[in-house]
Amino acid sequence: MLHRREFLLESLGAGVAAFAGPCVAAPTIESLRDFLKLALGSGAKVAGRVAVVVDEGVATLAAEGTSDVPGVPMDGDTIFEIGSVTKVLTALMLADMAARGEVALNDPVAKYLPPSVTLHERGRPITLVDLATYQSGLPNMPGNLPPRWWASPNPFAEYTQEKLYAFLSSHVPAYEPGSHYQYANLGFALLGVALARRAGESYEELLKRRVCDPLGLAHTRITLSAEMRRHLAQGHKPEDLKPTPRWDMPGLPEMGGVLSSARDLTAILKAAMALTRTPLSASFARLLERRRPTSARGTDVGLGWFISSNQTEEIAWKSGLTGGFASFIGFSTRSRRGAILLSNGGYTAGAGLKLINPDFDPGDLDPILR
Repeated sequence: MLHRREFLLESLGAGVAAFAGPCVAAPTIESLRDFLKLALGSGAKVAGRVAVVVDEGVATLAAEGTSDVPGVPMDGDTIFEIGSVTKVLTALMLADMAARGEVALNDPVAKYLPPSVTLHERGRPITLVDLATYQSGLPNMPGNLPPRWWASPNPFAEYTQEKLYAFLSSHVPAYEPGSHYQYANLGFALLGVALARRAGESYEELLKRRVCDPLGLAHTRITLSAEMRRHLAQGHKPEDLKPTPRWDMPGLPEMGGVLSSARDLTAILKAAMALTRTPLSASFARLLERRRPTSARGTDVGLGWFISSNQTEEIAWKSGLTGGFASFIGFSTRSRRGAILLSNGGYTAGAGLKLINPDFDPGDLDPILR
């Protein structure tokens, strides 16, 4: 969600080097815990991480540190904000609705917005696939957020869909759609709004019906159930590990407002890797079929996913960062190995990639997350 320096600030040195050897062949709970201890360091006193590695369908889960909530263990059922990993779920809904003929990838997004919203064009209309591949020409964030919104403990609490519409109606895109990569919190929020309007229900209702129910996800929601609330970790600011409030996005959950657990994300990961057959198998495959370049050499975008590759490896991945949580999900399309990393204090993206392939160097990916 945020665009902090996830890759440059991630502690990868000694921790990854120590973890790489045993993990490549066969990850164990002990080796994963050793890795998490090194990555957390003294932060384990107030925060924690959960890691999952999936090899050919066998999932190994380990946890270290604390949820910072009495009676809530740090484990596979702990609930985290997943931030921009929400984008993969939104892209999956787009692929599913396109497969059903309810939308087309090349539909102008304006087709699904209220008539009162004016989307200014530069060259051609913005399409649904432009939004899903970070190439809409829109900025990363709407310009009518409060000043220094990133410094607020709950920056989206009062940001409404009406404010989004007002910004869109006043903004002229800087680039023609499809011609320029730009990380896209705003773009994916607009995509989620459009899909929900097409379906005639809220974004959360659409998410539950089209993604959560088919995949059997009971703990992936925007509105916390009583069970999820009992397992919710306390978030911490990554720079100083001080507790921080949950990010509340009542008017614009499409921006990255989904919460989930390692167990639910493991089900998503296995489905994305085609290790389990689900009603969404074909839609997951479509997320990697249409690709566009980013500004980082060796990294393209699919629908929602980033795809980083070299001559021997290709990894589809997505990271997320909110005010108090960090998340990562990804998998190798060649080795059939995937990983999940969740934290309630600290960064995850660089370490997540190393869990999949410790020898893979994607280069500097920080610029594409800003």
